[in-house]
Amino acid sequence: MRIASLLPSATEILCALGLADRIVGVSHECDHPPEIVGRPVLTEPKLDPRGRSAEIDAAVRRLVRDGLSVYRIKEDELRAARPDLIVTQEQCEVCAVSFTEVQQAAGALLETPAEIVSLKPERLDDVLDDFTRVAQATGVANAGAELVAASRARLARIRDRLQHARSRPRVACIEWIDPLMLAGNWIPEMVELAGGTYGLVAAGQHSPTVGWEALTDYAPDVVILMPCGFALAQTRRELAQLAARPEWQTLPAVRNGRAYSVDANAYLNRPGPRLVDSAELLAGLIQPGHCAGLIPPNSWEHI
Repeated sequence: MRIASLLPSATEILCALGLADRIVGVSHECDHPPEIVGRPVLTEPKLDPRGRSAEIDAAVRRLVRDGLSVYRIKEDELRAARPDLIVTQEQCEVCAVSFTEVQQAAGALLETPAEIVSLKPERLDDVLDDFTRVAQATGVANAGAELVAASRARLARIRDRLQHARSRPRVACIEWIDPLMLAGNWIPEMVELAGGTYGLVAAGQHSPTVGWEALTDYAPDVVILMPCGFALAQTRRELAQLAARPEWQTLPAVRNGRAYSVDANAYLNRPGPRLVDSAELLAGLIQPGHCAGLIPPNSWEHI
């Protein structure tokens, strides 16, 4: 089987299932695990993803307003890859090539139309279910069952460590800086699992844009900055703008030194196997007395 993966989380799922050698093409954002680097790249962005959050947001909004996708398929590369299976997503309109474009390309560009597996996770269990779906579509159901079982066991160990936690601090996870967006989907469940209270967004709800008043009224004890797709260095460039806001300085988390930025490009944003690492990262930041040793190296910084 020849597999094309059009989003990073799918690539990570496929590799965790032992299918790295069957991947014949990836998205421009697929950078993990290391053995995937150098595979043919089948997509490209229509904007510069290295800019500041306000610039990226404005560019995305212009494209969406004009009815355009944020990314495009590299047609020649897809033809050359000749995939039998394409793994893509429908969860987010600005996270990967649109599902409609993938369908059209699979039928029009390939001599033999490829099967499409489209992922749409909204909650943590949906992510684990996607491990099973991808495993079944690729003929490695046993590997899928093992991956799900191992993931659930690690999540259970976090719960066990936090059984006797004395407090559950209020947590705010910021998914975008300008405009301000709070993380939804699987993040509320992961914060609760990691020993925090998440009262801003319901589990499974898409990440909303909010005013600063919503954040100051919530008065979070812990703030975790995780702009979608940003590594730590890119987030670092936004911090001066954030610190200049008077509302930022009033937050209890900021006053008490409990504001953090995380490598969101590697953790939290990608609904794949590393969400388990992400839960351990959250637990270490939210409940350091119980879980500091679980934090992956080089995954976070104090703000």
